[in-house]
Amino acid sequence: MRVEVLADADAVARRAAESIADQARAAVQARGRFTVAISGGRTPWVMLRVLSSLDVPWAQVHLFQVDERVAPDGHTDRNLTQVRSTLLEQPQARLVQIHAMPVESSDLDGAAADYARTLAQVAGTPPVLDLVHLGLGADGHTASLVPEDPALDVVEADVAVTGSYQGRRRMTLTYPAIDRARSVLWLITGADKAAMLVRLHRGDRTIPAGRILHEHSLVLADPAAAGELEAAGRPGSID
Repeated sequence: MRVEVLADADAVARRAAESIADQARAAVQARGRFTVAISGGRTPWVMLRVLSSLDVPWAQVHLFQVDERVAPDGHTDRNLTQVRSTLLEQPQARLVQIHAMPVESSDLDGAAADYARTLAQVAGTPPVLDLVHLGLGADGHTASLVPEDPALDVVEADVAVTGSYQGRRRMTLTYPAIDRARSVLWLITGADKAAMLVRLHRGDRTIPAGRILHEHSLVLADPAAAGELEAAGRPGSID
């Protein structure tokens, strides 16, 4: 795991957008397409807005969701609502192929299985995404893999449905789907994440985020989030 500390949250967002654009161009040149899964959050929305203006082969980009709240289409709680309002600002970015999690279904477990099949159709069997973007919660969750939820133990499926968390059920990629990715990009900002970033960095498997494989992971953090890590003298990279 490599850690880069940027000046502030906006710098984290810009650096992330540039990294995604670089990986998109490389993936399209190597394999003819770029498959990426995006999480939600304020900094990621800035990232997507920046990304929409960069040189990206959009027609060959398949964008998946890492997780999504169970809410109606267009609801402000939906990550998809924010993806559409940020990424699609620029005309060229509207060529992107967005694969939305089908959380409006009355059969959520069946919908999760359908989404897993879509992943496989685009990214192979088993699906290998080029890039998964993740955030880190103050409680140690990532994606919608939250403490004590049964989805933490799902190993036979790439997509699962959670119990209620912060008032809503979620659909989420599982550990196997995330761990197969060629690259994992963490965006971590804010002082409330500082203690958990230390635990993530040392691979603390008692928090959900700590169970993600470190291999091929890049953490972009602002000084507030990285403060305890730097105080411990552990910025940089680990195996």
